[in-house]
Amino acid sequence: MDLLISNLGHGFGVALSFQNLAFALLGALIGTAIGVLPGIGPVATISLLLPITFGLPATTAIIMLAGIYYGAQYGGSTTAILLNLPGEVSSVVTTLEGYKMARNGRAGAALATAALGSFFAGTVATILVAASGPVLTQVALSFGPADYFSLMLLGLIIACVLAQGSIVKAIGMVVLGVALGLVGTDVQTGQQRFTFGIPELSDGLGFVPIAMGMFGIAEIVLNLERPESRSILSTKVGQLWLTKEEFKRSTPAVLRGTLVGSFLGLLPGGGASLAAFGSYMMERKMSKGRAMFGNGAIEGVAGPEAANNAAAQTSFIPLLTLGIPSNAVMALMVGALIIQGIQPGPRMVEAQPDLFWGLIASMWIGNVMLLVINLPMIGMWVKLLSVPYRFLYPSILVFCCIGVYSLNNNAFDVYMTVLFTVFGYICSKLKMEPAPLLIGFVLGPMMEEHLRRAMLLSRGDWSVFVQRPISATMLGIALIALLLMAMPNIRKGKEKAMAE
Repeated sequence: MDLLISNLGHGFGVALSFQNLAFALLGALIGTAIGVLPGIGPVATISLLLPITFGLPATTAIIMLAGIYYGAQYGGSTTAILLNLPGEVSSVVTTLEGYKMARNGRAGAALATAALGSFFAGTVATILVAASGPVLTQVALSFGPADYFSLMLLGLIIACVLAQGSIVKAIGMVVLGVALGLVGTDVQTGQQRFTFGIPELSDGLGFVPIAMGMFGIAEIVLNLERPESRSILSTKVGQLWLTKEEFKRSTPAVLRGTLVGSFLGLLPGGGASLAAFGSYMMERKMSKGRAMFGNGAIEGVAGPEAANNAAAQTSFIPLLTLGIPSNAVMALMVGALIIQGIQPGPRMVEAQPDLFWGLIASMWIGNVMLLVINLPMIGMWVKLLSVPYRFLYPSILVFCCIGVYSLNNNAFDVYMTVLFTVFGYICSKLKMEPAPLLIGFVLGPMMEEHLRRAMLLSRGDWSVFVQRPISATMLGIALIALLLMAMPNIRKGKEKAMAE
């Protein structure tokens, strides 16, 4: 305990430096803004801002990107409650009860519930990250190459199982992502693979062009197809307080949402959206006020908002301790760390203590900032929606092209971004989720490295993957997950849950 307190003290010393504090605030502001604006989201924004991180220290860059991620969870609830317009996917659930509360004259109570529930859940999740990080790191240090390979394979399979739509399409996207990650020069033999004689591919495909094309610009193109429809709430927000009855009903929902979100944030393919939906379904069944659902039940705001913020922060646990991204945003974080020359994994606690503990401390500081930013400045965030998309998106596209070109001062990166934009657009039209591809692209080279090490140490004996207990357990869970999803009843149940 003393060591944990000492490490957190060191983390706060790092996070409270002027530069890190300023970029944490910038991340929180950007996150809130993109949470308010429908159709942009944290994945697109972080992918678009990756080039900026080149000129920043690693700790500062990750603190800013993390602030954008959990800041978007706060911002999305504002427009979901006031305008019935979810700015972020995880805020879709909040519209179901939050907007009805606003129509009933309780907009202020709904906004206060969302902000306070988010703050509580964020604080609990930050404590979990701080407490579990060093413990899991020690466990991970006992992993061998075979264990790591099986763990990453399990992560990819669970990402496929939890992905929306067809599991076959999700597996196809993962396989394609792994294949794209293998493009370039073989580290051990020096032979070039899948480069087709193009010199620019000898170092592999760039992470930024893929992320920016498939998640950033493709999302912008898709949004331009959708007509703008905004119905401003005519009633006033009112006082930002809860009645005694509302407080009594929302408190258990926040606690349950925090628990659900903290767990689902750890799962590959999980994250804030899955946590919010899971919490809402739980509240509909367990809440004492479930009879009010559909008419503005405060539990339907408190639970999901707590869940999505808890999940946004606990999703950093597998990234920081194992180096494995649990969702698309964490895959972007891995890319940002690799760009900075840092390999995420169990040795990061010792090799990069400023980054590890500074990031954890900044999460709590960021939550305080977001609480202050969101409640008093609600009017400003709603006015942000008055900016027409036709003015917003051209400036974003210009910024993207400049950012991609500045990576290597090479137009080839711009061409690759355009190529992956077209591919991302086609995938969206075919209902093929791009997140498994990005996770596969990040984990593919690491899986190959651990596979080769395992084969060298075992002298080519494939049974090493089932002889080691940890590896065998991971492979067993992965096989069970695939078999369960192959069963018609479970597959239909998943499709029904996703539809809801």
